[in-house]
Amino acid sequence: MYENFYGLQGKPFALSPDPKFFYASKGHRRAMAYLEYGVQQEEGFIVITGEVGAGKTTLVRSLFETLGTKRVLAAQLVSTQLDAENLLRSVCLAFGLEGTGDDKASQLRHMERFLLNTRSRGQRALLVVDEAQNLSMDAVEELRMLSNFQGIDGPLLQSFLLGQPEFRDILRSENMQQLRQRVIATYHLGPMDEGDTRAYVEHRLSRVGWEGTPHFATDIWPVIHEFTGGIPRKVNTLCDRLLLMGYLEERYDLDADEAHRVIEEIEEDFGREEAAATGPNGAATGALNGAVDPDRAVANELTLIRLEDSFEVMEKRLDRIEHALAISFRQSQRILDTLDSLNKFSDLNHKEVARH
Repeated sequence: MYENFYGLQGKPFALSPDPKFFYASKGHRRAMAYLEYGVQQEEGFIVITGEVGAGKTTLVRSLFETLGTKRVLAAQLVSTQLDAENLLRSVCLAFGLEGTGDDKASQLRHMERFLLNTRSRGQRALLVVDEAQNLSMDAVEELRMLSNFQGIDGPLLQSFLLGQPEFRDILRSENMQQLRQRVIATYHLGPMDEGDTRAYVEHRLSRVGWEGTPHFATDIWPVIHEFTGGIPRKVNTLCDRLLLMGYLEERYDLDADEAHRVIEEIEEDFGREEAAATGPNGAATGALNGAVDPDRAVANELTLIRLEDSFEVMEKRLDRIEHALAISFRQSQRILDTLDSLNKFSDLNHKEVARH
């Protein structure tokens, strides 16, 4: 849509995690250092927490790019209220193990055989559990039990646990002591500051061939940072809509006024309370003593989903309008060509008549 208008080679603010767009902010660099340290240990658990959209999944996928598939065989499991009974089956499926049976003993045998074969090929098995805060206590304990698989040269499975801040409360609970003892590294990925927010936007644009168009005025950066709280996904959402507005109004220069207009449109579309549901640090407001209000967290996520859906609907609608305009333009051009031919034919007739 706006990519062609601004001479971009792709969509700079897509919401899906893509290692190509990874930006190493101060917080992301520290988180990556913890991950690399944990990987070097080749055992135990690495825990990364952060707000929704903080860039946890992109961070891990960027790490995988540096490790390469020959060294690490990774599987990702997105937790959706998994209990202990379903967790082992889900882990088997994540690693591509079919026909493991319904009973736990059979699944454990298949998993152990798979892990031993993986190690014999010189690879390491790594399980990434996303949205770990949704796991039940029993499911977390089941993950710990999987770390008991041992080979000749050490543990056969290492796990990364990615979760929202409330997962830290789960780890602090009294019955998680054994799991805590196996955590090699843990880091909380906070929001970006204003400088990193600007550098993040410019980095993503540069990855798709940005050469200064559109131009962002200096006064736009505090507005972007204040509204998004420095959360990468929220920055993507706002900037995507900002560039869309610039395209529709044929603007090559974007400043604080344009950003405020887009923010007002978002607040009008989805309600000021929901649009402003996150504070300056990107955390959900209305929390008491650091606790997360689950109703507010759900409202925030629903708002984000509706934003994403509305962008898709808007882009499809604009695509249809562009297509209709292109057809109309071609039809008009054909009419003009026909009229031009008729005029030329008429001129020839007049000249012929004049000669006679």
